Amino acid sequence: QVQLVESGGGLVQAGGSLRLSCAASGRTFGISDMGWYRQAPGKQRELVATISFGDSSTNYADSVKGRFAISRSRDNGKNTVYLQMNSLKPEDTAVYYCNSNRFGAGYWGQGTQVTVSS
Repeated sequence: QVQLVESGGGLVQAGGSLRLSCAASGRTFGISDMGWYRQAPGKQRELVATISFGDSSTNYADSVKGRFAISRSRDNGKNTVYLQMNSLKPEDTAVYYCNSNRFGAGYWGQGTQVTVSS
């Protein structure tokens, strides 16, 4: 099992920035990739950004390219993934979920709310 804990959400004005963090614990050996997804009210959950643990390659939704950046760190065996969000827009308002994949199994965090006011 992998446990994911997100932090860093909040309320910000349009044009502002936020940094989300996701700390992975438990059986983290073998995680192949981690990422961020978001779900706005009345909409389906959508991919925001992912990062591969193998070659650190990244993937972004078109709507966030050039504004968001995903990165990861590994300290004392603890894996943490970050999402730096700049130039935020009201349409970025959603619950942001951290995801990890390990040996074909997907894991999700509890989500953190990001609200961007106009």
